[in-house]
Amino acid sequence: MDFEFLFKPVEGVDAWLAGLLDGAPLLIALLIAFALGLRHASDPDHLVAVTSLVAADDGDVRGATRLGAWWGLGHAGTLLVVGLPLIALTGELPRWLERGAETAVGVVIVLLAVRVIYRWRHPAHTHRVRSRGQAFGIGLLHGLAGTGAVVVLLIAAMPGRLEAAAALAVFAPMSVLSMAACTSAFAWALTRPAVAPLYRVALLPALGVFGLAFGLWYVGLA
Repeated sequence: MDFEFLFKPVEGVDAWLAGLLDGAPLLIALLIAFALGLRHASDPDHLVAVTSLVAADDGDVRGATRLGAWWGLGHAGTLLVVGLPLIALTGELPRWLERGAETAVGVVIVLLAVRVIYRWRHPAHTHRVRSRGQAFGIGLLHGLAGTGAVVVLLIAAMPGRLEAAAALAVFAPMSVLSMAACTSAFAWALTRPAVAPLYRVALLPALGVFGLAFGLWYVGLA
């Protein structure tokens, strides 16, 4: 199954925002970078990974918000630690490193999906699985996989390296806010009275199977 269609809408939004960014005055450009950062954390691969962490723990809005924030911190940290030197040197992340990070992301998604399915099949033999360290590590990987594209976009759109660095400094932290909002909304939906009865019998296995199929596709095995 091809999941490329999931990326088309967000790519369209990014292309539109990037078009506005090109040649814009610095203050406007920073506001656009702010919007790009908010949008960036909602990439399908980001959401599949983190919602798998949330789904395996029966939904907890506060806990999910913390998970999303830790994911965002990892993502933002990689963007800044790797991206700022690349901008300063007008360099690019080696393709083999970026591709390796993307493959690792796919493998992590597969493992998380398998855990969701196990949680569904053996509810009596599992315990709470959420982990700030796991969410932070997943964010680090996603940040590494996406840093190259973000840096290329900002260098191309901004008039100089200092402006590009400022835009990245605005862009990166927005993933913390965005992912925290996404995970808390997901957990809130899982606990609604109309949804909760379906969670164990239908939603949990469906999320696990979807995550497994998506992860296998992401690493090129399906």
